[in-house]
Order: sequence, then structure tokens, then C-alpha cells
Amino acid sequence: MKHINSYILNKGSSRPAVCQIVGYKNSGKTTLLCELIPQLRQKGCTVAVIKHDGHDFEMDHEGTDTWKQRQAGASAVAITSAARTSVIQERTSSLAELIEAFAGYDYVLVEGFKQEHYPKIVLIRREEDIPLLGEASNIVAMAVWDTLQDMELPEIRGIHRFAINDSPEIANFLWQQRSYFQNFNI
Repeated sequence: MKHINSYILNKGSSRPAVCQIVGYKNSGKTTLLCELIPQLRQKGCTVAVIKHDGHDFEMDHEGTDTWKQRQAGASAVAITSAARTSVIQERTSSLAELIEAFAGYDYVLVEGFKQEHYPKIVLIRREEDIPLLGEASNIVAMAVWDTLQDMELPEIRGIHRFAINDSPEIANFLWQQRSYFQNFNI
């Protein structure tokens, strides 16, 4: 059944369903993503994740062969095994380029990139986070922490509201609205 769901999801289209999970630091973006992934996989979907990092991250560690190759001046290094492939490039990539590289997956969940124009779920943890609802574009939903559930938040037409810990409902929303997320044009 899982393979049938994936086939139906992709039939006639090679575009993944793309959704950004955005919020300020420590708002729960990674935690929510890690909860959504297995729930979408249970529906037979493949899921790729793209994470924005505001710092220079280091995937490779000193002393590994790929680290040595990069230190020697390689602009790109790929390592592959029977189980995984990793590519490290000494250049930046746009979100659109990364999404295109993941076109073979059913869903691409994006952590961060607040200024991009893909559909977004905004995480609201503190009162100071509320202005993000007016700053971000293409908001389709908000996930609100329990501490703010009783607070009057701006009602924005067409924006679904979830509790931050209701990842099953958020995953169902992503599943039910997949054609919107799949066919969204910037």
C-alpha cells in the first residue's frame, strides 16, 4: 500500500510538495520537522529536508578523506556507499536549486529561509514571535506553543492554527493539501 500511495502522489508530476517551517531561534522548528518526517513516511511518502544555517557549518571532520580532499583545494567532494551519498560543495546554493535537486522526493520540508516565498508554517513560541505573522509571506498555517494558546493571536483568513505538539494534525494537513504544496508557483 505504501508504494501505491507514493505512486499516486507522484503520478503525472515530478514536483515535490514543498513547505517551509519557519520561526525564530528555539521555536521548535527541528523538533516539529523530526515529528513530521515519520508521519509522512507512514503514508508511503519520501521526505527530504533542507535546513538553513546562519553560520558556516562543517559536515566533514578534520582527518577524514573528504576533509583532506577539500583542504587540498577540491571545490566539491562526493562520498557514496551502499546506504547513502553526501555531496559537499564549496559554494552557496539557492533554495530553488536545492529543491530542484530533491525533485525525486514526495515532500521537501524546509527549515528556515524566512524570506523565501514557498508556503509556510510559522511557529509561535513567545509573544515576541507574533510579528513574524505579518512579516512572512505565503503563510498557510501557524503552530502555537501551549503557553500562548489562550492569547488572542491575529486571525488571518485562510491560515490554519495548530498546537505545536499536534504534529499528527499538521502532517494530515500537509497530506491533504499536498497538491497545493506541490503546485505552488513563486
